[in-house]
Parts: sequence; C-alpha cells; structure tokens
Amino acid sequence: MKEPLFKEFPEVSTEQWKQQIERDLKGADYEENLIFRSLDGIDVQPLYTSQEVKANIELPPPKQWKISERIVVESASQGNQSANQALEKGAESLWFILSSENIDPNALFEGIDLQKIPVYIKLKFLSEDYVQTLRAVLPNKSSVYLQVDPIAHLVETGNWFFDQKKDIQVLKSLKYASGFTSVISVDSAIYQNAGANIPQQLAFALAHLNEYLNLLSQKGHISEKFEPQFIMAVGSNYFFEIAKIRALRQLYASLAAEYGLSETCFILAQPTKRDKTLYDYNVNLLRTTTQCMSAVLGGANAVNNLPYDELFHKNSDLGNRIARNQLLVMKHEAYFDKIANPADGVYYIESLTSQFASAAFEIFQKIEKEGGYLNMLLEGKIQKMINQSAEKEQALFDKGELILIGTNKFANPQDQMKNDLELDPFKKITAEETIIEPVFPVRLSEKVEKERLQKEQEAQTES
Repeated sequence: MKEPLFKEFPEVSTEQWKQQIERDLKGADYEENLIFRSLDGIDVQPLYTSQEVKANIELPPPKQWKISERIVVESASQGNQSANQALEKGAESLWFILSSENIDPNALFEGIDLQKIPVYIKLKFLSEDYVQTLRAVLPNKSSVYLQVDPIAHLVETGNWFFDQKKDIQVLKSLKYASGFTSVISVDSAIYQNAGANIPQQLAFALAHLNEYLNLLSQKGHISEKFEPQFIMAVGSNYFFEIAKIRALRQLYASLAAEYGLSETCFILAQPTKRDKTLYDYNVNLLRTTTQCMSAVLGGANAVNNLPYDELFHKNSDLGNRIARNQLLVMKHEAYFDKIANPADGVYYIESLTSQFASAAFEIFQKIEKEGGYLNMLLEGKIQKMINQSAEKEQALFDKGELILIGTNKFANPQDQMKNDLELDPFKKITAEETIIEPVFPVRLSEKVEKERLQKEQEAQTES
C-alpha cells in the first residue's frame, strides 16, 4: 500500500504562510505590496490554499471542445463554399451568421453532415416561417443549434425586431423548433465587449436568460431537456477568464434547479474585441491565443477564434487560416483536449470561481428586486452600470496603467495604417430612433488610434 506523498510533512495553514511572508517583507506593508485589487472587485492574494476554497457545485465539463469557424453568410453558395473549405482545413463545427431570410438552407447545408458536424445558426432577424424552413431540412438527430435572442438585438441596436409584444410572441411560439438541439441563446459577449466587469457579465447573462425562462415557463413551453446557449467573449486576464466560464456554469446550474431543468448549458466562446488594436496588429495573435486558452481551460463547448486583422480587413483566407490554426495547434500539438477539466483543484482558480459566482449572484438578486433585467434595461440602468465599469478601465488605459503593447507602450511611430483600412474600425451602427440607449462595443485603444490616423492624414496632406 502506497503512503500519501506528503504525509510526512506537517500541514501549513494560510496564517502560517502569511506570517512567513511578512517576515520576508522586512517591514514592508503586506496589503499594499502583495495584494492586487482588480476592477472586478476581487482582491488577488499572494497565495492560496485549500482553506480559501469553498464547496462548489460539481459540474461535469464538456466531453471535448470543438474548433468553430464563424461564417457571415452573404449568400447560400458563398456560405456553403466557406463552410466546406473550413471543414477541410480542420474546423470541427460551423457558426453561421444569417442576416437575410433569402438564404436557402438546402443550398447552405449541401455536403455538410448535420448529424456529425455541429452547426450554430445565429439569426439577425426574427421569423417563425424561416425557422420552420430550417427545421424542415434537418435530418433526424442533427446537431444544429439555433440562436434566437431578441433581447440581445434590443441591447445591440436599441430596438426590438418588431416590438416587444410581437418579439415575445415569436419567442413563445418556438415549441415547434423541437428539431434543434437548442434554440434559446444569450449573447453575453455584448457586455464584455462594451466594458462590463466580470461579475456584471455573469449577472447580466443570468438575468437575461431568466427573462426568457420566465416567459417560456408561463405558457408551459419549457422542457426538462431545455439547454440554453451562452455566447461569451473572453478577456485578457488569463486566470480570471478561466474562472468566469466555470462560474457561469455554476450560476446556471443554480438557476436551472429553480425551474426543474437540466443543469447543463452550452457555451460558445470567442476572444474579446475590447483589447484588439489597429496598430502593431500582430500582437492580436498573442492576445487571441491566451484568450482561446482560457476558453478551453474554463470548459467552453466550442471556441471560435478571431482573425488578427478582423478590425480593418475584409474577410480573408489568410486571417481565417491563422485563426483556425491557432486552435489546431492547441488541440493537436499542445494537447488541450486530453484532460477533461484541468482547472479542477487549482486553489486560485477555485477561489476566483467562487468569488465571481457570489458577486454575480448579488448583482442578479438586485436586478430581480428592481423588476428584472428587461425592466432595468428599458430604464437605462444596465447601460449605466456598464458605462461606469468601462470608464474605470478606460481611465487606467489612458493613464498607461493598463497596457496594450504596441499601442500605449512600445509603440512603433513608423507604423502606418491609414492606407491599409478596408473596414472602418470605429464604426457604430445606430438606428435613427431607438427606444433605449444601445450597448456598443468599445475598444480601449480607439481614442489613441484616431489621433494617430489623424496625424497620418495631416502628414500626408503636408507632403
């Protein structure tokens, strides 16, 4: 019989570790020098032991994460061609973004085995007829996830697809969508890209979904097999983002228990746009790499990577290929698919997970006390919370305390971008009239980039 490896060593408590650290500091202040106070409201300690880890809900991680390719469908033939090329080059799932009801599903899915290849379909419109058309072409036991999220459309554009009553009516009518693996989705990436902190992102995602659960449960349109989808944006704080995804699963499990639903949910993750830059854009490759790693280690079901040049170039084979290959390297060379839940038992991550879940649940409770997420959104209170958080982060960037290499530190003054812009990296879409203030994605480096582009323009004019 083998003896435990560390049995011969006495246990050392957190307090004993702290006392030793204070001796080593030789009078320097422990709190001031070794505790990092984050914008997310979490104080990061210099050490973590089992004493800091509270009992958490144990949830099984996804069996294996899928490499996902995001395809904005302009026509059925273009979407189909892009999809088949992506599958040939290593993609394992497809994420179609449909903005028109004129896309023929038969042509779009031609040559794609919907029973083996998971397909996620995000509709930029709301149509019962089109959903029925999609459902009619699905084979039995397909892996097609339909992403219907009228509240996200309201958040992004400031308006409903039609109006509140009709949008909710369509949502409730989705009992006919039984042929899909999942139907209801929550796009929480909106909040991260706009500058919400982690507890806010989690709380808004939970409250956003709770609006749907309330609506669907009223008419009996909800089943025990209900499995929602969360679209998440992963930020730059490596360990925090791992914990964020884990915390979302815990929070959803608690909410699902209240409705008598399965505790499992589907998470599709992608890197944030908030820290991506126009200048020294190759650094975006490093940013997206660590963010995809956080998504995988946090337990996302599928990961879609962003091309390094997505801000300023039209869709390109090179950008897509590099983004896809980053994930292929993680899976097939770094073996990120060999361990089901590598973050389990890591005291630091377990502690962060618990703290994020607790902080988010407090915000969620406040939202519910004020009439629910939709009510606060219509009153502008959600937007105000996001703006306040974003302003704090922006202030740190502006002061140089939050660093983006190549932009506000170690910038290359010879780097010229004005003549390389195929897209407007600052574009915001605003309807002429909106019923609420939209929540727009805002990158930290936008102000700096505009100033540099202006100087480029002035220099070009003078010459």
